[in-house]
Amino acid sequence: MIGKLNHVAIVVPDLPTATALYRDTLGAAVSQPVDLPAHGVTVVFVTLPNTKIELLHPFGEKSPIAGFLEKNPSGGIHHICYEVDDILAARDRLKEQGARVLGDGEPKIGAHDKPVLFLHPKDFCGTLVELEQA
Repeated sequence: MIGKLNHVAIVVPDLPTATALYRDTLGAAVSQPVDLPAHGVTVVFVTLPNTKIELLHPFGEKSPIAGFLEKNPSGGIHHICYEVDDILAARDRLKEQGARVLGDGEPKIGAHDKPVLFLHPKDFCGTLVELEQA
């Protein structure tokens, strides 16, 4: 059901420093920061030959990743994102198998302007999983 790995999301406490690390130290192509107020994050996309890294930093007072940084002040891996051909069919199949979809269960438009869903980490080996329509 899942397709390729779309990205690994890393929450960072200092977005300019993290961006410089990937750009200057590791030599990766990085985007400009993009504020996503609807998601409560600012993102920088790191493009790799086989996938992307999504650097996440809190945006606004109600950022859903602020708590993550409180527990992990140095930052860390937040979630992994897999592509699916049909996000509604994937959601329905997963729910039939007992997986929990976070939120109201309806896809939202994600950072890549495509429908996304998040799956409960307790159902996936302790990992928050994002599904993105390919």
